[in-house]
Amino acid sequence: MNSIDSFTPREIVSELDKFIIGQDDAKRFVAVALRNRWRRQQVEPPLRDEIAPKNIIMIGPTGVGKTEIARRLANLAQSPFLKIEASKFTEVGYVGRDVESMIRDLTYLAVNMVREEERKKVEKKAAEHAEERILDLLVPPSPSPTMMSTQQEPESLEMTRTVSTREKFRDMLKQGKLDEKQVEMDVEQSTPMPMVEIFSNAGMDEMGSSLKDAFGKMFPKKNQRRKLNIREAMKILKEEEAGKLIDMETVTRLAIQRTEQSGIIFLDEIDKIASSHGASQSAEVSREGVQRDLLPIVEGSTVTTKYGMVKTDHILFIASGAFHVAKPSDLIPELQGRFPLRVELDSLGKEEFFKILTEPENALIKQYIALMETEGIELLFENDAILELAAIAAEVNGKTEDIGARRLHTVMERVLEELSFDAPDMDEKKMVITAEYVKSQLSDISADEDLSRFIL
Repeated sequence: MNSIDSFTPREIVSELDKFIIGQDDAKRFVAVALRNRWRRQQVEPPLRDEIAPKNIIMIGPTGVGKTEIARRLANLAQSPFLKIEASKFTEVGYVGRDVESMIRDLTYLAVNMVREEERKKVEKKAAEHAEERILDLLVPPSPSPTMMSTQQEPESLEMTRTVSTREKFRDMLKQGKLDEKQVEMDVEQSTPMPMVEIFSNAGMDEMGSSLKDAFGKMFPKKNQRRKLNIREAMKILKEEEAGKLIDMETVTRLAIQRTEQSGIIFLDEIDKIASSHGASQSAEVSREGVQRDLLPIVEGSTVTTKYGMVKTDHILFIASGAFHVAKPSDLIPELQGRFPLRVELDSLGKEEFFKILTEPENALIKQYIALMETEGIELLFENDAILELAAIAAEVNGKTEDIGARRLHTVMERVLEELSFDAPDMDEKKMVITAEYVKSQLSDISADEDLSRFIL
């Protein structure tokens, strides 16, 4: 996969276009934000440390692509990416999740990402070591050259035969001829930790993680003798050998560096923690409390994690919300200042729905065609049928709650429900979806506003 260094803003937008229809302004904003990360790395210190990320607020109704833009951006950047709902947080001192937990979660994701990259680097060597251990189980290892010189002739002949047998087994192992052969080996078995329940306030989840680590050391893993076929044994041994070859100190150091320099946090539903006119005074205080807890994280602070201290100064924050009731200006002024870029996403209609169904690489039509192929059924959609699907989805959104492109999932499921159920038993292996078929499946529901409110 290409590295972030090779992507210009225009190329980033082009990549996003493969999966997201419309929303050109939002794509341009995030493309520039991503490119600015690379630009910052080219600036000489100490000025580099002064360049803060340009955090973004995306404003728009549900189902128009806010989350998808952020998710695809993270995949493109190969960065640690965390999506979390701002409404999950509670003010420090109250039971619930504190805002610092998202930095700990992001660091955990980065550690897993780097560990997997390191595992791939040592995969070949780990496989070689695992192969030797399997051969040790099948054929005892031959004596060392030093022992050979002191042995008598008959023992030397026996040793030669052992080496020859081992090589024969190696060839059979590589050819897969021994996959089902049973071997007996010691497998690491985690000792169940004692049940400990902790009633804690926010900010204590890191203590829970530390307690787990402490109990892990107090109750070390034990080996259990098990019989496995060689295919399963090889998988287990490869993981064990890879774990021995990976330097976790290096993994942790690289993960913290990646979190600090390229981490992305997507704060969904940020409008839910904005002041809302008409809300009770206690609710207002709580919302403002969460904003004030969030402020130092977004501004730049140091958070303690189980892997070490993590600075948040250069983590990119992308916030989003529908802002139906509250407005971005209802956030506390200090927090508004940390999200200098604001972009409004467009609502989706019939034309956009048609494109969403057909154009992206992961388009819904392509997904259902692939699913039916697994049952041996060739599924075809006429152009008029797709237009009808788009029109009905747009119509239902207009009559009931507007949930954007998510409505297409519901509509598609209703249209293909009968086919999905009968597919394994069908004799006819070709199914053409026409506009008339779509209407017949949805006409009663879409016509009844009360019914469509619950079903579609």
